[in-house]
Amino acid sequence: MEAPGLLGVADDGVGQAVAFVTSAFSSYPGCRQYLEDIERARADAGERAPTVGKLRAFYNHPGFVRPVARGVEATLGEVPEGRRRQARLAFTAHSIPVAMARSSDYEAQLDEACRLVSGVLGDRYPWELVYQSRSGPPGQPWLEPDVGDHLEKLAAAGVDDVVIVPIGFVSDHMEVCFDLDVEAAAKADELGLRAHRAPTVGTDPEFVAMIVDLVAERGQPQSRRRRLGTHEPRPDVCPPGCCPG
Repeated sequence: MEAPGLLGVADDGVGQAVAFVTSAFSSYPGCRQYLEDIERARADAGERAPTVGKLRAFYNHPGFVRPVARGVEATLGEVPEGRRRQARLAFTAHSIPVAMARSSDYEAQLDEACRLVSGVLGDRYPWELVYQSRSGPPGQPWLEPDVGDHLEKLAAAGVDDVVIVPIGFVSDHMEVCFDLDVEAAAKADELGLRAHRAPTVGTDPEFVAMIVDLVAERGQPQSRRRRLGTHEPRPDVCPPGCCPG
């Protein structure tokens, strides 16, 4: 978010706005860093800048979980019936430093989202949460296992088919396409493993309707917050100091 954009909003007579962050999960890069960027842009824009509230994390909202599950179901439908029952699911998310993950609910939220998607599918397929897109110093511990290492483990176990589910992302942007459709696909081919990539939620109508739902929530603080599973919905306003860098 940049100051000129905020000033354009102010010129339109808007005093309050909400920001939709395309990360379903809470972490420093997926939440707190955006809040810092928003406040930096507001400071640069000066006193005319509107207030901007970030919409809550939505990892357990049915409007996210069900579209992910539909994409997985459709991808499983491409696996020949004789092999489908033995297929495995590999949910992928962006790896972050272990220390950063420990200061947030990132791993717990990811695990819950994977569990919820598996439940929508009837818990018919074994799954594991793995990570991709690692960067940073080689000696710094990051969340593992890496998707490539996980593919090696599946191949060694005699698995024929794996559906890779980029649950940590909401669109098929370049990072997802390169890491999974190029690098992971090449790794699977090298191992003799059939990898099938599920789509991200993208513009799924239920996902788009969820965004509208999140905006409506902010205008109705006492309204019921929709969610699946046992985790309570995330609050509208992040507590001070949450998800530190």
